[in-house]
Amino acid sequence: MKLWGGRFRKNENKLMEEFNKSFHYDKVLYKKDIQGSIAHVYMQVKCNLLTKEEGIKITDALMEINDDIENGKLIMDGNYEDIHSFIEINLIQKIGEVGKKLHTARSRNDQVATDMRMYAKQKAEGILVLTIKLKDTIKKVAYKNPVIMPGYTHLQRAQVITFKHHIMAYYSMLDRDEKRLKNALEILDECPLGCGALAGTTHDIDRNITCEKLGFKKVVENYIDGVSDRDYLLELMSNFSIIMMHLSRLSEELILWSSQEFDFIEIDDLYTTGSSIMPQKKNPDGAELIRGKTGRVYGNLMGLFTTMKGLPLAYNKDMQEDKEGFFDSVVTLEMSLDIMEKMIDTLKVKEEKMKKAVKSGFLNATEVADYLVKNKVPFRDAHKIVGQIVIYCEDNKKSIEELSIKELKEFSSVFKEDIYEFINYENILNKGIKKNLK
Repeated sequence: MKLWGGRFRKNENKLMEEFNKSFHYDKVLYKKDIQGSIAHVYMQVKCNLLTKEEGIKITDALMEINDDIENGKLIMDGNYEDIHSFIEINLIQKIGEVGKKLHTARSRNDQVATDMRMYAKQKAEGILVLTIKLKDTIKKVAYKNPVIMPGYTHLQRAQVITFKHHIMAYYSMLDRDEKRLKNALEILDECPLGCGALAGTTHDIDRNITCEKLGFKKVVENYIDGVSDRDYLLELMSNFSIIMMHLSRLSEELILWSSQEFDFIEIDDLYTTGSSIMPQKKNPDGAELIRGKTGRVYGNLMGLFTTMKGLPLAYNKDMQEDKEGFFDSVVTLEMSLDIMEKMIDTLKVKEEKMKKAVKSGFLNATEVADYLVKNKVPFRDAHKIVGQIVIYCEDNKKSIEELSIKELKEFSSVFKEDIYEFINYENILNKGIKKNLK
């Protein structure tokens, strides 16, 4: 049974029927479809499109269908075009002819647009909660571990920082992600129900009733835009991609830091796997999977951008392609945020390993140059002098702080005993401009 077909002389080609179906993936919208239909029925009664008795009968039946789905009595399976057909066909089978009145003053175009906005809103709110939870965990772990470590540029040891300051950079990233999600939620909070196929309806309806019932801030102003807008999905998927990029960068650091070459951290056994042939292996698969899954979230975004780029107004069936990628991105991001939060929460920071890496990396070289500048040496000269000192240290297997004053004076006469205090790593972190590195 289809919800359309009166003007057709031939039955739909079987291949076309399969090609046209979306039920196997859009059935996740069942709860939103039922909520939207119940709000629509409420408005129909208020606007005298249904009697009160008809409204109660349809509403009760819709609620029963919801309960039957959730308790397994009604299985979402079978030869249905989409979730909307499934709900309406089962409604009609349950209560008969009155069920056919549900769709009065509504098109499947504004129906699916409403369902998707409701779903996107709920999922974005859930992802916002997960993002905030990860932020809080990062902050907790950061403040528990204010230990010194090398800071890197070009993956080369650069200057001394703390683990706390390094990991809090991801807190800042996620803070921006939180703001972007909130902004996207603010923008999408408009109700398209009542837009019809593209030009509203001749029935006397009140869109504000359904808007309020469904918890939207306002109604969509332009009917054509209401049924053809997918910007809110593109914006959310863009936000999801940025979050995944941040998680991927953090994953890359966890992978590097947990390697034997770095050995700065240990990822808990709960989020690692072993090798089928090498018994000594402990692989950071949780982090690697997040890094890998970032590509699929990017792909889903680019897929929808490509789908939308050439579409004339208003609704086109191409837009059915908005769902699978969005659903996949939501599930992928939810799992990635959850796994990352758990990995960070159980992370073991190896303080002594980080300190050792600091002392062997000439991470106070910049401060030696600063010391020379403070003693009236031009910066370019200071830069050259320190470069020569580093070469000398490499050749003699020493750190800068291990050099004697006599050795330092070979490079510049301005060096005095206070150089050692100036380039002490703890003192570097305590100095004015670098206090926030602690």
